[in-house]
Amino acid sequence: MRVFDGLDDFARSLGTHLGHSEWHTVTQELINTFADATGDHQWIHVDPERAAAGPYGAPVAHGYLILSLIPMLAWQIFTVTGVTMTVNYGLNRVRFPAPVPAGSRIRASAELIGLEPRPPGVLATIRVSLEREGTDRPVCVAETLSLMVP
Repeated sequence: MRVFDGLDDFARSLGTHLGHSEWHTVTQELINTFADATGDHQWIHVDPERAAAGPYGAPVAHGYLILSLIPMLAWQIFTVTGVTMTVNYGLNRVRFPAPVPAGSRIRASAELIGLEPRPPGVLATIRVSLEREGTDRPVCVAETLSLMVP
């Protein structure tokens, strides 16, 4: 994990790659739990037999499940000391270019692409790319917005 010594140190990393998270396995159990939480029980996610005969040859994770893993994975990449709280401010752009079959391992990489004053702190725009092990195409690319309060 990369540790920045305050917001000024973090600001010096603008336009740079911040690092990678650990690999995380997206299990069928996780997919089923997400389906239960959201009510999205589409067969492509929760019916292994039917999904095996479908376009991906296996059940695939919901795009929003993959998106929801960003906070957990991003906390493994970097931290900024002297920040009392970081608040999710939203997203600018999200894309899901490739599927995540059940059992796949994914990890995140992050790049600081924007930092602007926003009372009571600064608004960080971080491009997070999620990749699936063994493939070249990202499974999710999102510009996250985080309000960082000193």
